[in-house]
Amino acid sequence: MSNSSSISHFLLLALADTRQLQLLHFCLFLGISLAALLGNGLVISAVACGHHLHSPMFFFLLNLALTDLGSILTTVPKAVHNSLWDTKTISYIGCAAQLFLFVFFISAEYFLLPIMCYDRYVSICKPLHYGTFLGSRACAHMAAAAWASAFLYALLHMANTFSLPLCQGNVLRQFFCEIPHIFKLSCSKSYLREFGVSVFTTSLGLGCFVFIVFSYVQIFRAVLRIASEQGRHKAFFTCLPHLAVVSLFLSIGTFAYLKPPSISSPSLDLA
Repeated sequence: MSNSSSISHFLLLALADTRQLQLLHFCLFLGISLAALLGNGLVISAVACGHHLHSPMFFFLLNLALTDLGSILTTVPKAVHNSLWDTKTISYIGCAAQLFLFVFFISAEYFLLPIMCYDRYVSICKPLHYGTFLGSRACAHMAAAAWASAFLYALLHMANTFSLPLCQGNVLRQFFCEIPHIFKLSCSKSYLREFGVSVFTTSLGLGCFVFIVFSYVQIFRAVLRIASEQGRHKAFFTCLPHLAVVSLFLSIGTFAYLKPPSISSPSLDLA
């Protein structure tokens, strides 16, 4: 295909070669996604309906659950549909929308993690100022900033990705539309633009990571100064879920997007 204007659809990677394995993947994807939908749905319902949970920590947790739901509903239904009906196609517009929404929800999730870290920092290091620094208006502004930043960030990536001419076919080596695999179809020599977006993305991600690390250094220093052992355990365990989410998010993201090309393969990318 000479350029992207002649592409009406993309071909996604099949989850398996045989019909039996496709149906197995369908059941696996469906089960995992339903469990995730149920878990996040329960979190959202509990926070929305439980007045005793109307605190900054649970407000940000509700936003985190929404981003998780969004990223699941953006990618999994199409993969499940393709496995069930043994198809691979996704329209050009559908691919662009899927890429935009996936980047939007994933980046919103990442931008919310430093905000949740700040909530823990103020709660433990400056408890007397908690109501001042994290009032309802401040929380709403921070959450809105995370969502708005994610929207602009996703818009930047979608515009940059789909403005490139595509002349290497229309086969994506992934079960959903993902930026690195679309780049592989490009015949553009605009390395400077791609490098600029990569530098911006890395700087933004590194900035959030440094903020989280710095905050937790201050948190742990404050926790170690707590006199009672029970108080130290209570303070530490309020941070443990957030630490687990940060570690899981960053480790998987690093493995998926920063692994050396020499160990990359379709099956590894799929995993």
